[in-house]
Amino acid sequence: MALTVTCSRSVFVKRKILYTLRKTCILFSTNETILGDLGKPALKVKKGTRHKKALWTDNQSWEERLADAVTPLWRLSYDEQLELKRKQQERILSQLSGDSQSYSPSPVRSKPRFPVLPVLPSPVRDGYRNKSTFSVNRGFDGNPKTVGFYLPRERGGNVVCVNGDHLLNMPEKHKLVARCYQDFIRLSSLEPCLLFHTGGHWREVTVRTNTEGHTMATVYFHPQTLTPEEVAVHKAELVDYFTRGPGSVCQLDSLFFQESTKTRCTHEESPYQLLYGQPHIYEEVLGFKFRISADAFFQVNQAAAEVLYRTVRDLCVPNREEHGGRTKVGGTLLDVCCGTGAIGITMSPRVDRIIGIELIEQAVEDARHNAALNNVLNCEFIPGKAEVVLPGLMTQLSSAGGGPVSAVVNPARAGLHPRVVQALRNQPAIRKLVYVSCKPDGEAMKNFRQLCCAPDPWKKLTGEAFSPTLAVPVDMFPHTPHCEVVLLFER
Repeated sequence: MALTVTCSRSVFVKRKILYTLRKTCILFSTNETILGDLGKPALKVKKGTRHKKALWTDNQSWEERLADAVTPLWRLSYDEQLELKRKQQERILSQLSGDSQSYSPSPVRSKPRFPVLPVLPSPVRDGYRNKSTFSVNRGFDGNPKTVGFYLPRERGGNVVCVNGDHLLNMPEKHKLVARCYQDFIRLSSLEPCLLFHTGGHWREVTVRTNTEGHTMATVYFHPQTLTPEEVAVHKAELVDYFTRGPGSVCQLDSLFFQESTKTRCTHEESPYQLLYGQPHIYEEVLGFKFRISADAFFQVNQAAAEVLYRTVRDLCVPNREEHGGRTKVGGTLLDVCCGTGAIGITMSPRVDRIIGIELIEQAVEDARHNAALNNVLNCEFIPGKAEVVLPGLMTQLSSAGGGPVSAVVNPARAGLHPRVVQALRNQPAIRKLVYVSCKPDGEAMKNFRQLCCAPDPWKKLTGEAFSPTLAVPVDMFPHTPHCEVVLLFER
């Protein structure tokens, strides 16, 4: 079904959108990629609880309901979306009063005391996602082999799986792979795995693409009691379908397979098996080339990622103008939660040394490969928990000297571990810190307050306080209420 935007946007429609925004947190989904754009995880429905008021009107189709859930702003013009996000970020950041002695947990001002710039728009607004994960469950027609996204039914507490062909943020290639995977599992003799304890095998499919159109698909499979030989038969059928059968229309460059008895497994826990094609796809950002593995983190909007990384770079290590030319800033940049090294590598021409810290070993391997691929020689990447690695590293930097130290942190939604904040706060050499957050109203706000509060020996926050001096929102997720915020702290 094609979703059309009406020319007149009435007050009723806007109220309806805001109502939808408040309700998206109760969505049921095993799709972490989509939940990354929706906000809070799904709430569980307890037996015996009274059902809340229906989220949608009876005359809305399932497709419209899914669009309202996944892309709540799809009815607004893009300018209206950006204005809504600007006001939202100002409201969130007003919780930082600007006074290092009084960072209270409740908002006391309508606007922050430091500048919040207008939201930088995404260069691409439709079909921008380069990674999508499609779930498997019962469709609204009752077919248990339906591939799409979860929505709660209005009655009964169950979920329904709705096809995502109409979603504005999904590229056509992702939709095509999802349709073909649905056709494949409907032809398969194996049942889908809807609940682990009830059996079944076929689970989600993740699709990754790059700007050149290269496509990687990863199929997740629960082996249950099947022998390796039996699993091998179905893997062969999957390869045949996507390489010589109807699925060949997808023109996959890579087909991965992961057997897992858990909802999520790392490559170390259960290796990704390459069934067909190349082990990686590549993407370019700000003139640098990056390798993307099956489970590597990469920003879901490549075009907006360039805007984001350029913003981070210019805030953290701005080029200096000297005698009519430009010279690099020098010193050391700490890239905490560095992922595959994108932020550090794009900043490498402006500093003497980059030190990246990342928990996921595969991402560190990718980061090292990316540095070598781009002939970047001043980057090193350390695997491990930042809260374990960083304190000792800061001690080494203090004793070695070597010029100014800046830091950029880009943690997951859970924010930074308190020990990481302590290590950054208590290192006097760090005069500038750039914090990238996709959810500043969550755990990140606690980090902000820890960075900016008055010294507190009881909390091991003894260093000079930082002050927020500038915030730059970047729209990574058009048609949703979310965006990335780049927050500059200085002291």
